[in-house]
Amino acid sequence: MKRDNNLNIIEKILSKASGMKEVVPDQIIDAKIDYAMINEITGYLVANYFRDVGAKKVWDPNRIAIILDHTIPAPTAEAAELHRIVRAFAREFSIPGFYDVGRGGVCHQVMMEKGYVKPGEVIVGADSHTVTYGSLGAFSTGIGSTEMTSVFITGRLWFKVPKVVKIEVSGEFSKFVGAKDLFLHVAKEIGFSGATYMGLEFGGSTVKDMSVSSRMTLCNMAIEVGAKAGIVEPDDKTTNYVKSKTSDSFTLLKSDKDAEYERTMDIDVTNMSPQVACPDAVDNVKTVSELDNIELDQIYLGSCTNGRIQDLQVAANILKGKKVSTRTRLIVVPASQEIFVEAMNTGLIQTFVEAGAAIATASCGACYGGHLGILASGETCLSTTNRNFIGRMGDPNSKLYLSSPAVAAASALTGQITDPSNLRGHDS
Repeated sequence: MKRDNNLNIIEKILSKASGMKEVVPDQIIDAKIDYAMINEITGYLVANYFRDVGAKKVWDPNRIAIILDHTIPAPTAEAAELHRIVRAFAREFSIPGFYDVGRGGVCHQVMMEKGYVKPGEVIVGADSHTVTYGSLGAFSTGIGSTEMTSVFITGRLWFKVPKVVKIEVSGEFSKFVGAKDLFLHVAKEIGFSGATYMGLEFGGSTVKDMSVSSRMTLCNMAIEVGAKAGIVEPDDKTTNYVKSKTSDSFTLLKSDKDAEYERTMDIDVTNMSPQVACPDAVDNVKTVSELDNIELDQIYLGSCTNGRIQDLQVAANILKGKKVSTRTRLIVVPASQEIFVEAMNTGLIQTFVEAGAAIATASCGACYGGHLGILASGETCLSTTNRNFIGRMGDPNSKLYLSSPAVAAASALTGQITDPSNLRGHDS
């Protein structure tokens, strides 16, 4: 059914996890899980289901992470109750990988920077953007709370082996263009459901030149076109990153030269302009130059998509010595406490504050419409996050655009969607 030695990286990882020589697309397999993660939004359900089925112990407390990140600090009594439930669960089962308010940050960033993600492994999280970890050559995907309960008990889970689309990227990015723009272009080409239950394997010279941070952006957004996973083949950058986070051993798996794919997309970024996803879909993408005179009430810089130090640096370079337009407001949220500290030590936080930005603790709050930046009816926001469906960041009558940190920073200065290349006097 499957020829030997023509497996792509996702098939190799799932073959290893299932104890099989090889797997084929659409095959149902039973796989060993290497690591599992929950946050408080999904975790309280896991804790409740765990008790409902009468489970007495978790499969391996050292392979579980519990990270409070969506409603931190707790904005309501209801949110505080979710925190209480997962704290109690973490204590009862002696989970060492527990990150409370002020000690971690956005779950996907914490998973990466604390060394829980390693190449060649299968990692599941009760959050859709678990696909981020494919940036280190892992098969990572989001699952529901009932499925996660089963993982917590057994350490295993069934999967249907996904078909894989290979995205070969070539060319050199222009100034102010990067990974976020690339993915928005991909979304426009594929469509918001065009890769449903498929894997997206990003490769080519451009991806090879990317930092791990940029690869995280690419893989993070794979779910926005329906993909089961996004992945980048591990290389020296991967190895160096992982070794800086953990002393654990890991296995580098790569696609065979004659690996089989559902299809291949070739993208040349040489002449790519900054891209913006317009309301109310991630595939409703236009170049920034096509969007004239769109005034903004709010700009949001942060999230598991674009809240890392590289993203903050890009924005700070544009904002330094300038002021946010009086017609809008800028909210900056570093993706983790670790990034927050680095941003303070390197002067980025001071740059943002002096420009007139509000700085918030590492949280998913504004991104998912929970707190720390909710939009009112009729308001328009430009965000570096990953979703812009109706009501995502607040009132259903608000409008949400998605962009890179560079476009977000430039737009904060003018109060309307702006190409950073068009800023007068800009020399960064």
